[in-house]
Amino acid sequence: MQGMSERQYAVHVGLSRGAIQKAKATGRLVLHEDGSIDAAASDKRRAETTDPSKIRKPPAPKLKPVPEAAVAAVGDTLREQGLTAPAVGGGTTFLQAKTANEVLKAQERRIRLQKLKGELVDRARAETLVFRLAREERDAWVNWPARVAAPMAAELALALAQAADAENGNAKPAVTTALIQRLLETHVRAQLESLAEVRPRLG
Repeated sequence: MQGMSERQYAVHVGLSRGAIQKAKATGRLVLHEDGSIDAAASDKRRAETTDPSKIRKPPAPKLKPVPEAAVAAVGDTLREQGLTAPAVGGGTTFLQAKTANEVLKAQERRIRLQKLKGELVDRARAETLVFRLAREERDAWVNWPARVAAPMAAELALALAQAADAENGNAKPAVTTALIQRLLETHVRAQLESLAEVRPRLG
C-alpha cells in the first residue's frame, strides 16, 4: 500500500471513517494507483475545497475556577507593595496576578538570601532559646538570696563594727535602712552584670 487506508487517514485528520468515505466519493481526496490515500495531497485538496465556516474548532479548554482565597492573596500582595489591587468581587487580571507572583518570588529570594547571610533564624529555634534563657534567669534569681545571704551578713557585721569603732564604743550602732539599701544595691547590680554577660547564640 502506497498511502493510508481510510481508517488511517480518518485518525490522521481526526474525522470519522464515514466522513472520509464521503470525501473520497466526492473527489476531495487524492488517491494513489493502488487506491490508498495520498495524505499530503489530500490534506491540501481538502483545505482548498472545505468551507471555513464548517471547519470544526477544538472546544475551548475548561478553566478551573480560581479559589477566592487565592484572589484575595493576590490583592493583599499588591497592596503591600503599594500597587493597584482588584476591587472586592471585581476579579483579578492576568497582569495583576503575574505582578503578584513576581513580587512573591522576589520576597522569597530575599528571605533565602537573608537566611544564607545569617540575618534570619528559625522561629521555633529562637522561641526555644528565649524560653531556655528566661528559665535560666529565673533560676538565677531564685538561687540568689541563698548565695548572697552569707556575704551580706558578713558585710553588715563589718559595717556595724566600723560604726562602733567610730563611736568609740559609746553607742551601740543600729542597722539602718540606708545601710540595708546600700548592701542590696551592691549585690543586685553584681547579679545583673553577671546576667548581662550571657550572649544568646542564634546561629
